[in-house]
Amino acid sequence: MATPADQRLLELLGRWLESLELHTKYSSLDDDSYWKIQPWSEHQRPTRWIIDLARQKTLALRAQVEQRAKSGDTQFSDALELMAFLANLVGSEHIERFIPVAEARNERDLSSKAPDAGNTAQQPTATITATREMPKFLGAKRVPQATGTSQVARNERKPSAIVKAAPKAPAKPPPKKPAAPPERAGPSDDARQQVIADAARLVQWGRKWFELPELIARMADRPTLPDVRRILKENKVAIEKKAGNA
Repeated sequence: MATPADQRLLELLGRWLESLELHTKYSSLDDDSYWKIQPWSEHQRPTRWIIDLARQKTLALRAQVEQRAKSGDTQFSDALELMAFLANLVGSEHIERFIPVAEARNERDLSSKAPDAGNTAQQPTATITATREMPKFLGAKRVPQATGTSQVARNERKPSAIVKAAPKAPAKPPPKKPAAPPERAGPSDDARQQVIADAARLVQWGRKWFELPELIARMADRPTLPDVRRILKENKVAIEKKAGNA
């Protein structure tokens, strides 16, 4: 009979396999599309052979867990969970070469186009046409020289004709701001409580506050690094109180 640890581990391995299937599909995308398809955390893009190797090892581990559960081994999954926790807490260093978890519900549609793209594309042409049309300057009319009479003095004292101001080019309208992408849903309440519990436990073990985000984000089934930082910032007082009372 499968223990709760067996069920948790099999569920986690199932999510990893679903994520690796998405990564296999994403391996054919260009770099620009890859970085837009999911709200990734910082990492180096995995190559196809790394994805295939990870999938092979995940299937082998799932088969081991299922075999041990059928044979009645109640400590195998507990040992794996403990090893994973210690590897993230003690053995791991800060690296970016990992395969981030991809979820189908977070996948973005790359075929959608930004609104008013046609109007924006036509706008520079109209502006260039307007600026190329040079204004025409009108020179002052010359006053004909009069004969030697009293009219000559009056004509010489008259100011020359005023030059007409050149027409101003139409003002360039400000560029339209691109539509902001829809905000993705934040971590669930269960995930937030798990991060708070992890942080309180790590503080009790002597970890510094600035070490907590990366340590927790590298643990299995935890939110992304930006979400972990936000949760810790919003609940710092509660975490320190919980760590002190424990």
